[in-house]
Amino acid sequence: MPYVSFVRDNARWLAGAFLLTFFSSYGQTFFISLSAGDIRAEYGLSHGEFGLVYMLATLASAFTLPYLGQIVDRRSPRQVTLLIVPVLALGCVVMALAQHLAVLLAALYLLRLFGQGMMSQNAFTAVGRWFAAQRGKATSIAAIGLNAGEALFPLLFVLVVGLVGWRNAWLVAAATLMVLALPVISRLVALEREPGDGDAASPASGARDWTRAEVLRDPLFYLTMAGVMAPPFIGTTIFFHQVHLVELRGWSLEAFAASFTLMAGAVVVCSLIAGQLVDRFSARAMLPFFLVPLGLACLTLGFGEAQASAFVFMALLGLSYGLSSTMFSALWPEVYGLAHLGAIRAMTVAIAVFATAAGPGLTGFLIDGGIAFPAQVVVMGIYCLVLCFVMVVVSRRLKARALQPAWASATGTP
Repeated sequence: MPYVSFVRDNARWLAGAFLLTFFSSYGQTFFISLSAGDIRAEYGLSHGEFGLVYMLATLASAFTLPYLGQIVDRRSPRQVTLLIVPVLALGCVVMALAQHLAVLLAALYLLRLFGQGMMSQNAFTAVGRWFAAQRGKATSIAAIGLNAGEALFPLLFVLVVGLVGWRNAWLVAAATLMVLALPVISRLVALEREPGDGDAASPASGARDWTRAEVLRDPLFYLTMAGVMAPPFIGTTIFFHQVHLVELRGWSLEAFAASFTLMAGAVVVCSLIAGQLVDRFSARAMLPFFLVPLGLACLTLGFGEAQASAFVFMALLGLSYGLSSTMFSALWPEVYGLAHLGAIRAMTVAIAVFATAAGPGLTGFLIDGGIAFPAQVVVMGIYCLVLCFVMVVVSRRLKARALQPAWASATGTP
């Protein structure tokens, strides 16, 4: 298999990136939403009100990330790890001890910024710099760390909650970060990887180094981000309102939870395949395809009444997640170079985090206003399918620009 020798030769760096995304789970919506029912009950919040609190915390983290995220351009992956893992653990402790709504907001802010934001930022920026010709494979392995978390943490967290209660379960999460994640990850990434002979060439190599200001003047960047925001917006929204959806459809919550395993498996398989495709054809060549399964997934969930539609949705969502997570992590260094990769990635991740903030808050108030959630999901599906045609144009223009000399692409003109 193409991955076997690659993993063997680069095990420590791949394992470090994998564990960074794995433990980013504590700041991801799928994990936080496991406590949503307890939080709403203790604080007396409706779906829309909790969605608003969650949105405010996530927006605050999104606005902070472009500034904090630049640290990966100035500090080593180990130094960044030694900073962000303890603060993520602090967020777990604050969540466990919070008794006031303002403290809950602070806990969510720390979890979102240092979990979803900085743990992923550290992992994918490091991988983008460590690898070139095999960047797609490396990125795919790092990306499935989160999928492993999605497969394992919900069940583990529910079991721990059953034993010690939901607040103490967050203290257990903090302990795992300090006792396990911090020493292991910091040791794995302590040695910087030096690119070898096999890293010298890539079908997408040769991109000049754009500054973040130049990227912000590039019209193709905004068209691309219209697609980038779709998976986090849709996935976060549906996961956040999963209990409401299950109750609305009359489905079994246990069966719906089981479908996450199917999604995680689909993501892993598709991520590994996507990694090879990126290395062979480039990430920009894959842009027209990653939203197709997501659009079909939304239509399936929006119109499907049977419990089986949840499993079809999760499988299709997994395909789209697998494509997008690998593709976009490889796309930015491919299109905009490496010198300012941390700053550029921080900006793109912040926009994606903004999408995850907008989803629960907006749809929560639409639900409170009487607009059926399945109808909202159908609209999301139509958006994805329409955007596939936009991505065809973006892909072609990025390819044409890559063939131009460096002085021509410096203008940012597509």
